[in-house]
Amino acid sequence: MAIHLILGDITTVAADAIVNAANSQLLPGGGVCGAIHAAAGPELARACRDYVAEHGPVAPGCSAITPGFRLPARYVIHAVGPVWRGGSAGEADLLASAYCSAIELADASKLADIAFPSISTGIYGYPVGLAAPVALRSVGKALAGATSVREATFVLFDSATYAAYTRALHESDGATP
Repeated sequence: MAIHLILGDITTVAADAIVNAANSQLLPGGGVCGAIHAAAGPELARACRDYVAEHGPVAPGCSAITPGFRLPARYVIHAVGPVWRGGSAGEADLLASAYCSAIELADASKLADIAFPSISTGIYGYPVGLAAPVALRSVGKALAGATSVREATFVLFDSATYAAYTRALHESDGATP
């Protein structure tokens, strides 16, 4: 099992699956979500609409999977993180659940590697310095229990986010239980 951090654009990563920081309706949005939808093409929005029509909205802390269409990744796992409400509304548990549910979906699909953005730290307002340790810890735990998924990469779009994740990784001594 391995966890990597890179500074870059998740839409260019050729993992088995990339994770979209999605909203409950799986609609194209701004930030990472908008970039993934733009790179995947209109087929992704159609697949997301079809998923929601069949299964209903995706609750915070949960995930859904669609094909990657025009992306180098085979699949997109749409993980819905929490909106930051000050930290006392269960946000850490929901954020951990979003990461774990993405790995569980990838594992159930027999995928070997997955790439994550920093979920909920954009428009949802989760402070990156608080989100990074939750993300790394939950992904480490989920990987330890996975049978197919052996590698997770955090693809962080800007240097401040990359620095926060690097600090969190070093503070955990590189170990992500």
